[in-house]
Amino acid sequence: MKSVFAPRGTTEQIEEGRVFAPKFDGDGLIPAIVADAWSGDVLMLAWMNDEALVRSIETCEAWFYSRSRGKLWKKGESSGHVLRIIELKVDCDQDALLLRVEQVGPGVCHTGRASCFYRAVSLRETAGHTLLLQFKKAEKVFDPNVVYGEGAGKDKTAE
Repeated sequence: MKSVFAPRGTTEQIEEGRVFAPKFDGDGLIPAIVADAWSGDVLMLAWMNDEALVRSIETCEAWFYSRSRGKLWKKGESSGHVLRIIELKVDCDQDALLLRVEQVGPGVCHTGRASCFYRAVSLRETAGHTLLLQFKKAEKVFDPNVVYGEGAGKDKTAE
């Protein structure tokens, strides 16, 4: 499938130029880190294909590609928790995106939390045993069963 974006150029053009030429992986996807535009908190990581990126740029609302469901989806299409894009940035070699967003709704995580990153791995632990996660900013800000339907908090593909 041909991309609607500019073709990849030289390393110099990619790293120092002004032309947006995103590098999609072998599956036609590019990772998109989503952060709150005002606090800087990382909210989620998702994947975009060519169409999701086009729709996100054109609508200023976050669209993604669900690898598990094999289809395009708009964040907030079932929950109402839309992500308005304030700024879309690309990394130095144009193979990762950063969406700085304004949340419309209390949270982005299908578990009912403000962020999908609500647990931390203990560092400086000895390898070879079960590592325990520490909950950080893990309070639920909405009820996923009300937003997505009964049992949705257990379904990682709720949205």
